[in-house]
Amino acid sequence: MKLEQELASGITALGLDVPAPSLPRMLEYLALIDKWNKTYNLTAVREQDRMLTHHLLDSLAVLPHIRGPRVLDVGSGAGLPGIPLALARPDWQFTLLDSSHKKTTFLRQAVIELGLSHVEIVCDRVENWNAPQPFDSVVSRAFSDLPEFLALAGRLCAKNGVVIAMKGVYPHDELAQLPGNFRLDCVVPLQVPGLDAERHAAVLQPAEAA
Repeated sequence: MKLEQELASGITALGLDVPAPSLPRMLEYLALIDKWNKTYNLTAVREQDRMLTHHLLDSLAVLPHIRGPRVLDVGSGAGLPGIPLALARPDWQFTLLDSSHKKTTFLRQAVIELGLSHVEIVCDRVENWNAPQPFDSVVSRAFSDLPEFLALAGRLCAKNGVVIAMKGVYPHDELAQLPGNFRLDCVVPLQVPGLDAERHAAVLQPAEAA
């Protein structure tokens, strides 16, 4: 199956409504990762069909649980999940935060080439960065364990926003160590088309949320 068909059927399987013009740009994004990977080592996944399942569809699977319009991707790396989410939701504002200069150099180029005027790139450590205003969603994919993620990035979440940590297996141990200023809303199993591995999204809210 061609990548275009695989992407379209994967998005359908996820039950997502993604603007048609965004699909070819998602494949352009994979091509950019592939091109830059040769010198920047952005990801260990090298084959484009595996990038499609392990990166694109894996990132998009969390979309139903994201609140807009202001979304922060912490430790974005190669732009995951931020860029796939931004391509799926062109009406929202995304900030992609990473402390690596080479990765943010790639991200800035990707934003230019993909025409993502609603995406801002920030090169900084999350504990040092002060956002101009809080976010409706603060999301991470393999950034750190939950207690550390909340300690470093929880302050960037709006009072009625959500913090979403993308995980592999169900994070029992991490959930047992949650700080008192956040409460668990739910842990959602994510079914990623073509990916034979467990995926979960832990959705948390500030304890003071209404």
